[in-house]
Amino acid sequence: MTVLKLRVNLQLFAQEKTEPATPKKKADERKKGQVAKSQEIPGAFILFFSFLFLFMFGGYFQDRIYRLFTVSFNEYMLWDVSINNTIIIFGNLLLNGFFLLLPIFLGTVVIAILGNYLQIGFLLTGDPLLLKFSKLNPIAGAKRIFSLRSVVEFLKSLLKFSIVAIICYTTIVAEKDAFLALANLPLESIFGFTARVTLILGLKIGGILIVLALFDYMYQKYDYEKNLRMSKQDIKDEYKKSEGDPLIKGKIREKQRRMALQRMMQDVPKADVVITNPTHFAVALRYDPKEMESPVVIAKGQDYIALKIRELANINNITLMENKPLARALYEQVEIGESVPADLFQAVAEVLAYVYRLKRKA
Repeated sequence: MTVLKLRVNLQLFAQEKTEPATPKKKADERKKGQVAKSQEIPGAFILFFSFLFLFMFGGYFQDRIYRLFTVSFNEYMLWDVSINNTIIIFGNLLLNGFFLLLPIFLGTVVIAILGNYLQIGFLLTGDPLLLKFSKLNPIAGAKRIFSLRSVVEFLKSLLKFSIVAIICYTTIVAEKDAFLALANLPLESIFGFTARVTLILGLKIGGILIVLALFDYMYQKYDYEKNLRMSKQDIKDEYKKSEGDPLIKGKIREKQRRMALQRMMQDVPKADVVITNPTHFAVALRYDPKEMESPVVIAKGQDYIALKIRELANINNITLMENKPLARALYEQVEIGESVPADLFQAVAEVLAYVYRLKRKA
């Protein structure tokens, strides 16, 4: 009973998601569009930098708007009311309005792209747009609504609303006296004061939202890493899928070794000489002056394989030469199918010359 409980506990421990995600798991999730990303950062950046842009180039916008209204009241109002004049007036107004707002629109797009790029880099995937019926599951939807993530999002929204309300309240209270004096100011001064207060509010709110967005990004990254955690069994299964089952790979390698050994043994009868240790090593050499520049090792082995090479050599009447240093050197330095290195030429040539003399005598 104790052993059974121990096995169950080990299985449960192996299934617990305690390990950080592997690079392959992160890459697969990235392809699906699942990345650590805060939706607050682009919005906060857009709000802050848009107001900062207006603050820096407010004079330019004021001048363009002033000229637009001046032309409208001083020129367009004096034109005859006709279809052609109406088309020209509205065309000019739309064109001037477009060029007036174009810098803000371009800046907003650039900031939005930059805010996402800084978080996740370049990512182009259509997987989140695919129709998946699992998303229509009402039970899963209810779980998402009442999940811890939903509670965190609600608290986050409540915190943002509270901070924005406090900033608006403190800013307006600080300008209370100026608000009371607006009734005695000309219209141009009222517009200037309103624009100044609006810009101050926008910059303050945008700056605070950027700070909150950075904290939100850190939370999103933590939550993302937590959800991607893997169990030890998951890591083993992933390794098997990517690298193959170690048992199967071992059997394949063993079969390949047997096939290579079989091919090597089939080449032993083609050898001119087999150099031995005499019992531990055996190296079969072949040399054909018409086809080769130097002798080639066509088979080699140690212990049991060396014994088989010697047996095949005896069966096929191949000369066996005992030369311990040469056999060991050839076995360690030359692979099957490779030519004899230059530093062993002299020793191998003497062996082959002796073998050729024996063949001529025979």
